[in-house]
Amino acid sequence: MKNLEQNIKIFEQELKDALQSATSYEQIEKVRVDFLGRKGKINEIMGQMKSLDLEEKRIFGPKINQLKQISEQLYEEKKKQLEEDQKKIEILKKQNFDVGAYKPTQLRGTLHVITKLVDQLEDIFISMGYQVADGPELETEYYNFDALNIPKDHPSRDSRDTFWFDIPGLLMRTETSAIQIRAMEEQGVPIALVGPGKVYRNEATDASHNFIFGQIEGLMVGKDISMGNLIETIKVFLQRLFNTENLKIRVRTCFFPFVEPGIEFDFSCPFCKTGCSTCKRTKWIELGGAGLVHPNVLKYCKIDPKKYSGFAFGFGIERMAMIKYGISDIRLFHSASIDFLNQF
Repeated sequence: MKNLEQNIKIFEQELKDALQSATSYEQIEKVRVDFLGRKGKINEIMGQMKSLDLEEKRIFGPKINQLKQISEQLYEEKKKQLEEDQKKIEILKKQNFDVGAYKPTQLRGTLHVITKLVDQLEDIFISMGYQVADGPELETEYYNFDALNIPKDHPSRDSRDTFWFDIPGLLMRTETSAIQIRAMEEQGVPIALVGPGKVYRNEATDASHNFIFGQIEGLMVGKDISMGNLIETIKVFLQRLFNTENLKIRVRTCFFPFVEPGIEFDFSCPFCKTGCSTCKRTKWIELGGAGLVHPNVLKYCKIDPKKYSGFAFGFGIERMAMIKYGISDIRLFHSASIDFLNQF
């Protein structure tokens, strides 16, 4: 506990010193990545929570969340100060303004809407105690299918559904679940992580389907993990994503080879009470699949299913963006439409 408390104090002082010495947007962005990014120091501190007992987690959980909020506030204040300083510089420049140098059509770049949403998703799950994991997009058959308990004759293995390479056993991953397998092999249990990333499927494109899209997979494995833990996790996640406490969750049974039992999630429409175009007048929106991790998957990762249990879930990132921002065509996310991108 003392080491964690000391690390929190060191982190706060180092962040203040780094922000104070930053004099450009590049430098302040580096501070954000080093301290608040997915591989930053704040996540290193959060990782130390795993070694604490329940009572210590109750003490330090709020402290770390408060540290994150204060850190983000300090970063935003420094960023605002730099913007104000830059405005003063621009005013001085305009005192000797050259009209011949003006470019009325000059465009400024911003983060893509999907990038912004992924950042928000990661922040939500990090605040809930999850780690953010990553993995290769060029994957092996073992991690993409075998270790996920997907039978050899399953249709998803067919070349009509999957992009296979000429090299045997290599493919473009069809789901980010492979990240979970690699993480369990490397870290063991207990474990709680989310893995956002791109996936590839050999299918025709239309307004609601694309051959490349984003997916975020979540995993928690430990002792006495139940379906109740899964449902409450998804409920809290959706409440924060849509910034409302009034969402309701319902589940439907469904089969997935890597979970048992398997379910699909629906949640009450956050935009209406009587039905709208987003929920297709049903007042419910389908989100994605989930369930308790299949014992065979745990065995592949050298985890005893008699001692440990867990849950997993997977949601399409573009689908969440379509719901959140009222976008009707998934293909717009990968288009070069300036009018579309300027909305965000």
